Amino acid sequence: MRPRAAIAMPDFRVLLTDYAWADLDVERDILAEVNAELLLPEASDEAALLAAAPEADAIMTNWAQVPASVIEAAVGCRIIARLGVGLDNIDIECATARGIPVTNVPDYCVIEVAEHAIALLLSLARKVAWYHEATQRGVYELTDGAPLRRIEGQTLGLVGCGQIGGRVAQKALGLGLRVVATTRSERELPTGVARLELDALLAESDYVSLHCPLTAETKHLIGAEQLARMKRSAYLINTARGGVVDHATLAAALAEDQIAGAALDVQTPEPPELTVAPYSDPRVIVTPHAAFVSEESLQDLRVRSARQVVDGLCGRVPENVVNGVAPT
Repeated sequence: MRPRAAIAMPDFRVLLTDYAWADLDVERDILAEVNAELLLPEASDEAALLAAAPEADAIMTNWAQVPASVIEAAVGCRIIARLGVGLDNIDIECATARGIPVTNVPDYCVIEVAEHAIALLLSLARKVAWYHEATQRGVYELTDGAPLRRIEGQTLGLVGCGQIGGRVAQKALGLGLRVVATTRSERELPTGVARLELDALLAESDYVSLHCPLTAETKHLIGAEQLARMKRSAYLINTARGGVVDHATLAAALAEDQIAGAALDVQTPEPPELTVAPYSDPRVIVTPHAAFVSEESLQDLRVRSARQVVDGLCGRVPENVVNGVAPT
């Protein structure tokens, strides 16, 4: 009888809090280069992550919260890699205090989110979703929807004009829209885009599209006061972060016909309660945080995030360290 072959122990364990794709082949193949294995918790809540964290040499996270308690429990953690752009689900202050570099992939889905924002604008403007839903109910009637207006010549206001907002601006200008933007930075705006303060942008825009990060300053940036400044014929589009919009006040504004409708790809929480306003309002288009998705963007995200982890585990400086901490 042959003796059993010894099972090689991994050199590293990588805690993957959650993921939004069918398999983990990409991650496993890249991590295998340094004999690292994935550590998959039973759930993505704090209790499950706390139970798994002490074994982790690195953390990869998609949407799950990685609070200070989990970071403190991960005593051997060398890097935290965000499988995405935003960092509001990670306690960066705690990671920095622990000397743990935090990374993200800030440009992997720029094209996809810009395309999705424009798709939502077109659907709102031409009542595509409205008419589709009506035909599914057996109503084939041109006058069933609200009056349609020509998109060309209308004004799109961008709240935030970084990489994604800049791409949206380029595409919108190609459609003949007038584009205005407000941005916290002093960077030069794309050619053809006028800079406005937020209040003026809200008052002038036929479509307001959000492209800012979620921070303490931008939480509920769009609330009752801001919605009241918008035209009654205007639409709100959010492909940024759910917390940028106060959804309760959005529901109230729609009930009072203060704005014409909205398109929401990001919510707080996710998934939201779809049976209540604003999500249940027929003037609101809801997509399930899908703006970032394409076969190309997911491949880019997964490969680059896994490479960041490998670099961090090996003591190399990974791509896109956001907190200025060097790996040890």
